[in-house]
Amino acid sequence: MDPAIQKMIHGFRHFRKTYFSDSTELYSRLRHGQMPAALMIACCDSRVDPAHVTRSNPGEMFVIRNVANLVPPYHPDSTFHGVSSAIEYAVCVLEVKHIIVLGHSGCGGIHTLMSEEWHNHPSEFLTRWLTLAEPARHRVKERLGDRPEELQLRACEESSILLSMENLMTFPWIRERVEAGNLKIHGWYFNLHEGELYDYDSEKEEFLPLAGESDSL
Repeated sequence: MDPAIQKMIHGFRHFRKTYFSDSTELYSRLRHGQMPAALMIACCDSRVDPAHVTRSNPGEMFVIRNVANLVPPYHPDSTFHGVSSAIEYAVCVLEVKHIIVLGHSGCGGIHTLMSEEWHNHPSEFLTRWLTLAEPARHRVKERLGDRPEELQLRACEESSILLSMENLMTFPWIRERVEAGNLKIHGWYFNLHEGELYDYDSEKEEFLPLAGESDSL
């Protein structure tokens, strides 16, 4: 058997022992349904597992993952909308209290977006998907087009989070809940190099460290 698959099987055995033996109360509750407090919209990058990064237990987060943690604007029609349908379920059925858009450093999707290659060599699906983040790319090129590539990439990673937050507010049933104070939208940025998590402060219009060294464990 392939070592990677074998490792997953060993992992499941550990999971089964931990949650079905030691935490039987948790799964006794979860068998009857889920009541997550938050919806996490994250990148599908294998290095950034939302549950692992936040040390969340099963049932605590409803998670949507896609390339570059993007949210399309509200656009109901007859085509397929995987992200929007999952958002609708989390907000309208599960009634989550928080939506968190989690971006990260070294995002391959954003790197592709910022390169010229994606224009010259379009892919079957990825190129079209990344056009959702074109406004973020445009903002960065307009403001920081003469700055180093590394700075532009981080700026676009952060800008794409803000764009997803803006697009969330185009959903009428999200806007209604936010304005009523029943739902809050957060923008988080995980820096893989620093091991730091940042939260967007709308008043200061910048990402600020969310967890200090002195925080209790």
